[in-house]
Amino acid sequence: IAHIYCEDVFGIVGENFTFPVKVDNKVETTWTKNKNKVAEREELNKPTYFGPLRNRSVLMENGSLTIVNLEKDDAGTYKLQYWDSSKDLSFELVVLDPPSEPKISCNISGPKLVLNCTANFQGPLHYTWELSNKRSFQKQELSIPLEDVDTTLKAKCIIKFSQVERSSEISLIQCLP
Repeated sequence: IAHIYCEDVFGIVGENFTFPVKVDNKVETTWTKNKNKVAEREELNKPTYFGPLRNRSVLMENGSLTIVNLEKDDAGTYKLQYWDSSKDLSFELVVLDPPSEPKISCNISGPKLVLNCTANFQGPLHYTWELSNKRSFQKQELSIPLEDVDTTLKAKCIIKFSQVERSSEISLIQCLP
């Protein structure tokens, strides 16, 4: 019985993307995209590349495939087949535009100042708040009790996805009436 393993993976336009694969097989590896062959290695020969990835991909000995300078058209279903295995590894590659600059909004909610950070992005983002007094918080929304608000502080929201990092900053005094 063939075991089919499928994973959604996200890449960003213009970045290099490597499929998260390691196989302990040095014999034969074939990668296909939407059923068309894109890269192949036979025994100890150098890899061969096909189609639109011909000049933009690298097939490593461990079976992983890296696409250089990702384009929207690279999205699709990629399969890794290797010679002595009943397992196909299958990946659905989604190619996204880089996240926008984060926007910071703040409002007073009861006894707290609430800072919120948003960015336009279709994938899962990692959010970090950094205050200029060196405290940092791993979340999208930050609440500070009003009595602890130091109006000399700045708050910076940092969003991360893959190799992209963007940030915006606000002075807490801007949030107070």
